[in-house]
Amino acid sequence: MLETVLNINPERIAVTELFGAIGSPEKTTAFVRLLKAIEENKRIRALVVDIDSPGGGAGASEQIHASIAKVAKQKPVVAAVRGTAASGGYMAACAATKIIALPMAIVGSIGVISMRPMLYEMLEKIGVRMEITKSGRLKDMFSNFREPTDEEREKEQALLDSVYGRFVAMVAESRSLPEDKVRSLATGEIFIAEQAKAHGLIDDLGDLDAAIDLAKDLSGVAERKVTYVRPHRSLRERLLSGTSTGAVDALAWAVESRLGARTLQLR
Repeated sequence: MLETVLNINPERIAVTELFGAIGSPEKTTAFVRLLKAIEENKRIRALVVDIDSPGGGAGASEQIHASIAKVAKQKPVVAAVRGTAASGGYMAACAATKIIALPMAIVGSIGVISMRPMLYEMLEKIGVRMEITKSGRLKDMFSNFREPTDEEREKEQALLDSVYGRFVAMVAESRSLPEDKVRSLATGEIFIAEQAKAHGLIDDLGDLDAAIDLAKDLSGVAERKVTYVRPHRSLRERLLSGTSTGAVDALAWAVESRLGARTLQLR
């Protein structure tokens, strides 16, 4: 379907969307495949990524960042922040050639967090006991069914610090900022777009139309021809689109990610 649309007219600007939480394997894979198709299509001269995302899984966010960066090596990419580009959403935006945001948009939240519900007290109250058999003393390091040991807390913090350091380095490289400056901004706080611009986290203020105009100028195309593209959806997704089942699927993934022991969130 994407190739059919893109073959109609040459030299176009593609616009795609990165909305909502990042992390669902199916959505991440579909978005990465779409970016690959845009990267390889010579008729697309520039890409605008319309972003409104609070972030999500660390691995998925980095995968999207890497895919956008590959497109940016071949043609201009403009990230347009309409509402929020926080944490993993901002990581994705950083891969673009330029970032612009609506004046009231929220940008930043550079940090890493690991969360999991501790269920053991609740289970004790209802008479449920969890028995664990393991090989390797740290195999259940992220267990929801007991308090972590001091060693486990130290190792988890070291893991988060490592991911945090990589996030800071990615922003510093992408935005051509000193790493010390990025680290001073990487407190997990959010910035209004004007503040983000002053800090060098974005390039300018503007809406989606401004982003398209910028992409046109950067690409040098003669006419402002735009193609809106979205990841391919399976027949099941199309049939369930707009139904409560789609919402249930999204909720199920969100709950699973919260309960998952090794899911680091960029939020």
